[in-house]
Amino acid sequence: MTTLFDLSGRVAVVTGGNGGIGLGYALGLAAHGCAVSIWGRNADKNAAAAERLRALGGKVQTIVCDVADRAAAEQATAATLDQFGRIDGCFANAGIGGGGRTAFIDRSEEDWRRMFAVNLDGVFHSFQPVARHMVARAKDGDAFGRLVATSSMSTRFGTARNEHYAASKAAINSLIAALAVEHARFGITANAILPGWIDTEMTEPLQGNDKFMANVMPRIPQRRFGTPQDFSGIAVYLMSGASAYHTADTIMIDGGYSMF
Repeated sequence: MTTLFDLSGRVAVVTGGNGGIGLGYALGLAAHGCAVSIWGRNADKNAAAAERLRALGGKVQTIVCDVADRAAAEQATAATLDQFGRIDGCFANAGIGGGGRTAFIDRSEEDWRRMFAVNLDGVFHSFQPVARHMVARAKDGDAFGRLVATSSMSTRFGTARNEHYAASKAAINSLIAALAVEHARFGITANAILPGWIDTEMTEPLQGNDKFMANVMPRIPQRRFGTPQDFSGIAVYLMSGASAYHTADTIMIDGGYSMF
């Protein structure tokens, strides 16, 4: 008997799905029967992630792809469709951090542009060809699509020395709202995930900073950093029929940090 969260027959793309939050998404999806196409820049990390997903019985494809490159994202979309025949969801998760070390007045043009090229343009490059496919399917009577972007809680706070990162993620929130409204009639939902402090490679330097941890940890009601696995459930929910009427949202997954 099928269940509300059975994703059998569904196919999802997860950019940056070879580690961190993206891998957390992918693990949850695969465990519930969804085929997953991992787009990541590192072939070795892609292969290691694929092994973990296959251990769950998942159908997995890996593609070396830099989403900052429009042509690469177009090619990855075509390759995913060639293998699976459809794409039901796209988790635009690939991104880079800001580091929090350089003052705004010292920020280089190159640093600013690189941040937006990956964090914002990369979402555009990933979503557009996938959404084009979803709209075409809907017009043929198969209306279903899920667009999910990894944003940041930095869009809700003033993040000193990280303004380029916060601005790139805030733009994603607005993009998601517009996509949700524009594509609703095609059965496509669009939502953003706003992670709190999560134990990933991106936050390793911060976790090694005793002063930072002493200031941050008391503000997290659950008294721990999140883990990639904490994002498996939300990925399954958003890919499933259970979220059919849930769109245009910015969903905080932060252990209560933003409320305390």
